[in-house]
Amino acid sequence: MRQSQLFTKTQKSAPKDEVSANARLLTRGGFIDKLMAGVYTVLPLGLRVMKKIENIIREEMNAIGGQEFEMPALHPKENWEKTGRWSAMDDLYKVKDASGREFALGPTHEEVIAPLMKKFVSSYKNLPFAAYQFQTKFRMELRAKSGILRGREFLMKDLYSFHLTEKDLDEYYEKAKEAYWKILKRVGLKEKTHLTFASGGTFSKYSHEFQTLSDAGEDTIYICEKCQNAINREIKSKTPACPACKGKKFKEAKAIEAGNIFKLMDKFTKPFDLKVRDVDGKEKMLVMGCYGIGLSRIMGTIVEVYHNENGIIWPENVAPFKVHLISLGKDKEAEKIYNDLQKNNIEVFFDDRDVSAGEKFADADLIGIPWRAVVSKKSLAAGGAEVKKRSEKKGKILSADVLVKNLR
Repeated sequence: MRQSQLFTKTQKSAPKDEVSANARLLTRGGFIDKLMAGVYTVLPLGLRVMKKIENIIREEMNAIGGQEFEMPALHPKENWEKTGRWSAMDDLYKVKDASGREFALGPTHEEVIAPLMKKFVSSYKNLPFAAYQFQTKFRMELRAKSGILRGREFLMKDLYSFHLTEKDLDEYYEKAKEAYWKILKRVGLKEKTHLTFASGGTFSKYSHEFQTLSDAGEDTIYICEKCQNAINREIKSKTPACPACKGKKFKEAKAIEAGNIFKLMDKFTKPFDLKVRDVDGKEKMLVMGCYGIGLSRIMGTIVEVYHNENGIIWPENVAPFKVHLISLGKDKEAEKIYNDLQKNNIEVFFDDRDVSAGEKFADADLIGIPWRAVVSKKSLAAGGAEVKKRSEKKGKILSADVLVKNLR
């Protein structure tokens, strides 16, 4: 893509009302634009990142048998009344149409998927199974803050699994846990993330969060010095020892919740009478698991973890492009390299703008594409393009052929 054709532009300064690194850098770099508190437009560069994250998640959900579909964001009031959450859920957006009918804007989808599955699951032979979606969620955050880490409208992947027995749920739960670790590894967050025990609410003794260490985090966790699992602050007083290894020495840290998994048991199958007959012909209430991960929150977390004073440093798997090609003159060699990269299916962002070299370099650092290749009279005289990683200070000269070969 030619940078001159991108309708968005970078900004020299961040909005005064944004304090978090993710909001400031993503806004300045032209990845997002704030419509109002907690609501952002995802711009072309940001959408490329989100799609990379989405595809990684999709691959790992498919690998554990998830079937992708899409549910409505607008929910009937009656479904939420059946589960008791119409009046009990504080962050539920409620809307009313001209006829007086009331609806919920979905913050989660248990109230939709449970009655849906009643139409299709009629036998133990249909079990177990899992279905997931990428869907816009709405939550009434009265103090929306921290950029895209905590929004009122955001994109989320939610997967729901259905089981005949708790034992079967437990087995799938462990598969989902491993799938989340694979996702976090691929987006570059695994090394800074701790599996964290949190309250299971009315569902089970514990749920699990994947908490990524960051000073921008709103959560406080206590990391077990023995096994490196953690406990969320909300259950620390009730759980003085590590639930995983019984260790009692902890290190306090700030963290961002990158994802979570719950054993819902029959919390949502019972209100909708979601039962099947087992192999002996006895009716059994199904049990459920829920597995959520916010795509916009993952993008924001990556920026909080990977940036410096000059801008973002995207991990290669989620970067909007693989290489930022910068032309410091109107020579044909930069055009040739651009065409060669495209022919080899290498994602390239070509800065062909008629602006100063300083502005091009500053924008390249701000946008944070993993590789930068500069074509100038000086580099051509030395044998090609000056190539460097965004995370490194020094580059080296590579010929066009070697550049393409190295980036494949």
